[in-house]
Amino acid sequence: MKTAIATVSIAGDLSEKLAAIAAAGFDGVEIFENDFLAYDGSPRDVGQMVRDHGLEISLFQPFRDFEGMPEPQRARAFDRAERKFDLMGELGADLVLVCSNVSPASLGGIDRAAGDFHELGERAARHGIRVGYEALAWGRHVNDHRDAWEVVRRADHASVGLILDSFHTLARKIDPDTIRSIPGDWIFFVQLADAPKIDMDLLYWSRHFRNMPGEGDLDVPGFMRAVAATGYDGTLSLEIFNDQFRGGSPKFISVDGHRSLVYLMDQVRRSEPDIRIECADMPDRIAVSGVEFVEFAADEEEAAQIADLLRMLGFTRERRHVSKDVDLWRQGGINIVINTEREGFAHASHVVHGMNVCDIGLKVENAAATVLRAQALDAEPFDQPVGPGELKIPAIRGLGGGLIHFIDEQSDLARVWDIEFRPLSAQKPAAGVGLKRIDHVAQTMNYEEMLTSLLFYTSIFKTRKTPMVDVVDPAGLVRSQAIENETGTLRITLNGADNRRTLAGHFIAERFGSAVQHLAFETDDIFATVEALSANGFRPLEISANYYDDLAARFDLEQSFVDRLETAGILYDRDGQGEYFQIYSPGFGEGFFFEIVERRGGYGGYGAANAQFRIAAQKRHMRPRGMPKR
Repeated sequence: MKTAIATVSIAGDLSEKLAAIAAAGFDGVEIFENDFLAYDGSPRDVGQMVRDHGLEISLFQPFRDFEGMPEPQRARAFDRAERKFDLMGELGADLVLVCSNVSPASLGGIDRAAGDFHELGERAARHGIRVGYEALAWGRHVNDHRDAWEVVRRADHASVGLILDSFHTLARKIDPDTIRSIPGDWIFFVQLADAPKIDMDLLYWSRHFRNMPGEGDLDVPGFMRAVAATGYDGTLSLEIFNDQFRGGSPKFISVDGHRSLVYLMDQVRRSEPDIRIECADMPDRIAVSGVEFVEFAADEEEAAQIADLLRMLGFTRERRHVSKDVDLWRQGGINIVINTEREGFAHASHVVHGMNVCDIGLKVENAAATVLRAQALDAEPFDQPVGPGELKIPAIRGLGGGLIHFIDEQSDLARVWDIEFRPLSAQKPAAGVGLKRIDHVAQTMNYEEMLTSLLFYTSIFKTRKTPMVDVVDPAGLVRSQAIENETGTLRITLNGADNRRTLAGHFIAERFGSAVQHLAFETDDIFATVEALSANGFRPLEISANYYDDLAARFDLEQSFVDRLETAGILYDRDGQGEYFQIYSPGFGEGFFFEIVERRGGYGGYGAANAQFRIAAQKRHMRPRGMPKR
């Protein structure tokens, strides 16, 4: 099945858009008329530029306010159409989108509209052009694809067909299964868009908040399943109106778009096995059983700072790489790697970003299959030469410049720590503090990158997204959304900053891009953990006493319990399922920190209500600019 995207979906001038669309792997492009009108080149020049990029013009759009007009507007509408047909001939486009009339002057009536389209079909056929009719959700008389189909059916012309748009159907809450009864041969084109569920004017919602399939809340897979059931095998295209995308990178938005279509069709293929669907063959979404390791890139001074903190947190430096300046620190099921090599990927990452989490290892059932799925979804595989005694571990480039490696039980990869690292037998084991595993990994990014991250993780891995929440920073809002699997063995929180004055924005600006800003470790008894940490000399982030004064009233807690929380520096939250306890380390580097959590009962959140108090405390502890690192 061919893929396309409307030029209105991404930023840039027409030549920039075409280059990005072609590079992302699309087959075709919808030429949005305003993009053509703003370009300083002839229709033939534009058509040739499209073909030079290896693309085809899948659709020219839109042609507005056509059907059901009284005279003299009706005659003028046909004159406009003839001029557009001439233009399309020069462009090399053979399909035009006509959207349902919104003009106050338009007259209703299915037969009147069908008659106009029959005549338009006659004229279009003489130019070798086809006409597609689309029901706008806010159309004056036709705002339902069922009515648009009835117009096309009664027009009864081979050059007139139906165009379906997922947004217009789903925004009006029309059952997409009503599409299944439409003959696929009469569907000329399918446009796809998702959107967050927002209660607002349909036109404004459509023009500002559409996003890629899989990034919003609409049932785009259900819509596409219905389309596939008709036998439609034409182009699938994206028509996205989004203020955020218009200011983003044409390259990255185009890649997101192509990934969204590949993922969508994979979903449809798996849910409709009896329907023949032409799409990429790939393994199913990958289940992740845990985080195998987190690797820091650091210089010697930074490595020493991390090591001091890890010791206080109860970690032991257990192993050293057989040939590299790489150390393995362990506690429970947590593996922390510190890499101070002067060459290779970690070193390059450190040169660009300073101390940072450069690599995350995930435990999966089949590492090779994970890379195959990721590649099919436009992720970039990573490979670098391996030295003596090293394993070739499958990996991809993640978002923000880091890597994701995959460890499975089906090969020697499961023995990576025994094969690539030697034990430090003389090292005295540290007294652990009860940390069991990594509860979640928190990635900070610019807000406009959040949808990219959401789509990346949910399309490759067997995960789901949680609702977005606003985190209050004294300098602005930070949006937060989690990606997690059903068992809780993979949790990634995405934190999007709008400005650099927030703690999250400062972190992004100082390290030149998005990255992991904190790791949360899980314990079964946070009070015992705090006691052990205190014995190790660890001092948690100091939280305002005002927070604890409010806590008792907010949750109706016993004062003795609140006093215990305050003495330990523990933050508290609860929902209808259970309780959540958190403590934080002071920040180091340009804002990285560790968190320790305990979940009781079925608590499923991340303590978002506490974030503003944590951020205020962190800002009080940040070193002033120009002061030396501690």
